[in-house]
Order: sequence, then C-alpha cells, then structure tokens
Amino acid sequence: MSPRSASVNEELRRRSRERLLQAAVELVGERGFEATTLSDIADRAGSARGLVSYYFPGKRQLVQSAVHRLMHRTLEEALEREPRTDDGRERLARAVDAILGLARDRPVLMRQHMAGLLQAEGFVQCPEQRRLAELLSDTVARYGAQNVSADYPMLRALLMGAVYAALVPGVPMPVPVLRAELFQRYGLDPEMGAPPRGEPDAGAADEDLSRFFATEERPNDS
Repeated sequence: MSPRSASVNEELRRRSRERLLQAAVELVGERGFEATTLSDIADRAGSARGLVSYYFPGKRQLVQSAVHRLMHRTLEEALEREPRTDDGRERLARAVDAILGLARDRPVLMRQHMAGLLQAEGFVQCPEQRRLAELLSDTVARYGAQNVSADYPMLRALLMGAVYAALVPGVPMPVPVLRAELFQRYGLDPEMGAPPRGEPDAGAADEDLSRFFATEERPNDS
C-alpha cells in the first residue's frame, strides 16, 4: 500500500480536529466546563486522548476554540441564508441576532466562554477566532464603516458586552432590550435580521428595561 499523500494527511488531521471541537461544544453545553474532562471529549469525538494534547495545549484553549467555531459557523449561516443580501445594514442586523441568539440558546456554553476570556490568556489565537474576526470585519465594512480597523473592535466589544449582560447570573438583562439598544446604536430597523418569534417591538423593549431596573431597585423583603 502506497503511503498517504500530504494532502490526504492534512484532511484527516482537519477532520480529527473538527470532531474534537464539536465534541467539546456538545459536552460543555450539556455538563458545564468543570464536569467535562479531556478524556470525555476524546471519547465523544472517537479520538485517542493523546490527540487532544497534540492539537490543543489545554482544556480551556480547546473550549474557547470550539466556541469560536460555533460562533463563526452560526454567523456565517446567518449572513448567507436565503434570501441572500449584500445590504450592509441587513447583514449587520443578522450578525447581531446571530450572536445574541447564542447567548439565549446556549447559555451554559456562552457563559463559560465569557469566563474563559477573562482568564490571563484572554483570546486564543486560533483559526476559529480568526475566521470569526474576518466575518465581523467584513460585516462592518459592508455596513459602510470608514475605519474598519477601529469599528470592528468596537462592534466586537459591544457584542461581548451584550452577551455578558444577558448571562450575568441572577440579574440577566433581557435579550430583546439588548437587541433594541444595539439596533438603535447602528440605525437598524427592528424588522431587520432574524428576531425570535414573539420579539417585542422597541416600545415593549423599553417597558422590559423599565421593569428590569424596577426589580433591581426593589428593597429586599427578607
């Protein structure tokens, strides 16, 4: 049997890494970060335990790469879904809804991701993070930003802040409120993007925000 070509080996390595990333997303979403071991991830992926260490220096780096993969795949799907559009405002609306949707639909996973970013190593520079950055930068450029190198980090910071606010244990802000604030900031129409079914309009979002702060200011009855 002739040896495999370099391209075949590269494709096998890519698939093996993808399986580990997918397994990490599934298990951390189901069990949480602390209850998920690298051996669990390797077993779910059908890979040898040693392969995890070959591709990733540790569990935190693996999980962060896995979440960045989930984010860029979710974002790419939202940007390219039918009807496809080159309208920059619509694409930005889709991007906001895609990221906020992950905070709403995958809270355990996204909460762990935010916690991981606050660790000393911060962002893990990996292909998944770079792909996410490319998609967001392109979105900002199509929106019409004059200085993408400055406006992309601002969008990233605003999205991270909104995700964090939606996931704070005990005092989460409603996703519709966060969405309305971001849409207002960027001059996006509420019907743009892909709001969840039953999404309140801007007036309802204002009422939601008022109730949120009223709850926060209410004295403790105990």
